[in-house]
Parts: sequence; structure tokens; C-alpha cells
Amino acid sequence: MKTQKKQFVTMFCTLILSAVSAVAQSNGSKSQIVERVIHSKNFEGNKIGVSADRRLAVYLPAGYDGSSKRYPVLYFFPSPIDGYQTLFDKSGAQALFDRAIARGTVRSFILVSVDMTTPLGASWFVNSPVTGNWEDFVVQELVPYVDANFRTISARDARGLVGQHMGAYGAIRIGMTHADVFGSVYGMNPVGTGSGVQIMDSRPNWDLLAHATSLDEVKKDGFSAIFTSIFQAHLPNPEKPPLYVDLPAHREGGKLVIDSKLTARLRDSFFLESMIPQYADNLKTLRGFKFDWSRNDAIWDHVYSNQAFTHKLNEFGIMHEAEEYNGLWDADPYWGAEGRVIADVLPFFQQHLEF
Repeated sequence: MKTQKKQFVTMFCTLILSAVSAVAQSNGSKSQIVERVIHSKNFEGNKIGVSADRRLAVYLPAGYDGSSKRYPVLYFFPSPIDGYQTLFDKSGAQALFDRAIARGTVRSFILVSVDMTTPLGASWFVNSPVTGNWEDFVVQELVPYVDANFRTISARDARGLVGQHMGAYGAIRIGMTHADVFGSVYGMNPVGTGSGVQIMDSRPNWDLLAHATSLDEVKKDGFSAIFTSIFQAHLPNPEKPPLYVDLPAHREGGKLVIDSKLTARLRDSFFLESMIPQYADNLKTLRGFKFDWSRNDAIWDHVYSNQAFTHKLNEFGIMHEAEEYNGLWDADPYWGAEGRVIADVLPFFQQHLEF
């Protein structure tokens, strides 16, 4: 009987939310995307030309302008392969969010998509003397700016983090280190959770990195660019231009020689699974924590490392959800009309955000 009553209440609330959304849209109060720029002090003196002007695209739900209501906020970190506007310009996120709210899948929310990229791509969401203080930017500048300039519910339980690929790494990492600021986290197909099938040092072109005279040369090789960005974040050396890193390996006589101390330092700093012992108690305070990954990820290291990551979280007693879905390699599983954002991500935040 209690179950039937609960189902009736849920159905009734869904109908009410749908009706309210329909009224708001019929009154001409549609959702909107607004652009903002934050001039940050956290990138002064960086070594690689990171702009101090960080750009945001902000989704405001239907009815925002016509009311005094306050809303929870989702902070979205895209993959650096995409731009911070891509989810709206190419992936149809605005219409998707509108539809989810109208259906009652999730109540109205604000979403902030943030440009967290460096000239080589990923910032990896850490403070670095080479790339700037990205973690401090998020916590000390981004969140206060959004709370001051939009009608937010300025409380930890009303803030969620969500990211895709490298952005998912950032969402989980920031959620680990700042569970006092963000209450729930969803990582969409994260990378960097732990060791892969191949060792990290098998990926870059070490001869290229050893002899590069500029960052532009490194950009010509995809894996070399990605791993240089990792080294700039986690093995930075401001005294070693043009890459400003300590390289954890080099080739000698055709053989790969690995520096054990630098590799240990890199693993401890970079891999999310290495951070679990230190931040386990933080993670246990989250209202919700979920990540997923595609069984058919073209880089199988991601499948392997995410499977291991959920096991290690379990070893430390950290409540979370982890799902390996049967995604296809040639299709976007997240942003379609019936993709995982509307089917899984938004319902997750409906359950765990404070509205």
C-alpha cells in the first residue's frame, strides 16, 4: 500500500512539474544560454600562455527571468577535445534539458559549462606552476562568481559536478578534494582513474618530447600532446622550457628507460585510484557519486582502469554507482534524444541534488 501511495505521489508531482514548465514556456519565458567571462588571478605567471580570461556558457531554465526562484547548479567539464560551447552548439543540450524538465525527469536547474583547457588541451584540474592554478580557480573564483551573479541555491548540497572523458576525470577529482563545496558527482566515461592495459610510458613519442623546440611541435602527435599536458600538471618544472616538465622516461639506444622516482611521483599525483586512501572520508560524505564507461571504448585501458577503480572504491567502503554500458564505438551515447544524459545523468541529479 505504501509503495502504491509513493508511486501516486511521484506521478502527481511529475504532472505538476510538467504543467508548470508548459505554462512558463507558453508565457514566452524560454530557457536561454548566456555567455560570461571570468578574469582570473590564478593564471598569472603561467609558463605556456594560458589565458586568464576563462569563458562560461550558462544554461538558465525556462521561467528564470520571470521569478525570484533560486536553483541548484550543475558544473559541467567537457572533454578538451570539445569546446565549452559544444554541448549547446552541436549536441543539442539546451533542447534536451528543456525536454527533461518538461517531462518531469528533473526539476529546473542551472548548468555552467566551463572552459578548462590549456594550449595543449587538458588542464587536469590541478594547481601547477606551469599551467596555472585550476583547482583554486574552480573553488575560489568560479563558484563564488556563479553564486554572486545568478540566482543559485548557494549550498554544497545544491551543487553537482558532471564531466565527460577528461572532464569526467576533473569532476571526480574536484569532488574528491572539495566535497565540502560540491555534494554530488557524475563522471561520464572518465579517463585517468588508474593503470591501463598498456603502461603510460608506451604512449608518447619520447624522441619528439626530448628534442621539441616548441609546444606546437608536440601538438603534431596526439598522444604526445596529451601526455605532455599530464606532465605539465603533475611533473611540472618551470625551469625547463619549452615543455616545462620533468620527463619520466627517455629512449637510450632504442630502448625505453623509465625514471622510477618520477614515475612514482606521477602515479601518486595523477591517478584517481591513488588518491582514494587520502580522500576516502571526503567521498563518503557525497550525497551521490556515479561514473560510467563504454564496454566498447576504443582505448581498452579505460575499460580496465574503470573496472579496477570501482573495486578499489569498494575496498574503502565508499558508496557509489559504477556502470559499464554497451555503447557503440561510432555513436555518441550521451547527448542523443534518448541518450544517457536524459536517461541516466539527469535522473541521478534529480535524486541527489537539493532543489
